[in-house]
Amino acid sequence: MQQVSKQQDRVHLEVIGTTLSDVRAAEQGGADRIELITAIAEGGLTPSLALVEQAVRTANIPVRVMVRPHARSFVYDQDDMLTIVRDVELIAAAGAEAIVFGALTPDGKVDESALEQVLKAAGNMKMTFHRAIDESDDLLEAFKTVKQYEAITDILTSGGADRAPEAVEMMQALLKEAGPKGIHIMAGAGLSLSNIAGFIQETGVRYVHFGSGVRQHGDAIQPIDIDRIRELRELLNHAILES
Repeated sequence: MQQVSKQQDRVHLEVIGTTLSDVRAAEQGGADRIELITAIAEGGLTPSLALVEQAVRTANIPVRVMVRPHARSFVYDQDDMLTIVRDVELIAAAGAEAIVFGALTPDGKVDESALEQVLKAAGNMKMTFHRAIDESDDLLEAFKTVKQYEAITDILTSGGADRAPEAVEMMQALLKEAGPKGIHIMAGAGLSLSNIAGFIQETGVRYVHFGSGVRQHGDAIQPIDIDRIRELRELLNHAILES
């Protein structure tokens, strides 16, 4: 693997949390960060403010909070933006490390107007641009747009495919475009304990995102399985040693 595709020597593990118990379990299992959401079966929506406050108070690892008012699309009208901006303000006041957001125009471009409104409301919070980018009309062009914003530290992507392991070449292209010290390319969707080591070695990705893969029976709506996260952490550490 070429050094340019490596962003760090340790694989950073982000785990989806939907309840306070999930947050505790993810941290105990060895996650580096929480993505806090509700409605996991719909791809994640904005969680309640009470859960955000409890998660921030409880966790000793960073908490990033999904800001997504509905699952209809990633195209937001003015009324949606009123809700989104207010959610961001409340999440910032609760002390979250970052938000998770993405918006597109009707023609599949990054909605920079929406993005700039959200970043303004976010203040000093960081941001992950989520898998809305996988629905853009041109993934690499969308990436070039997003990476111009300093507050956006991560992009969550499956490489434009339904499952990240099906997009190895695109992942490599994104990592090359990002550079070794640039925005973090965080792979998500279709990753599992059985395929993660090979995926890390093939792509050089150093940020990964897990949901159902670390839950009981691999079921998205089941609780987090601490033992699965611990096993995953070991696999990630071993994959680094072999890459």
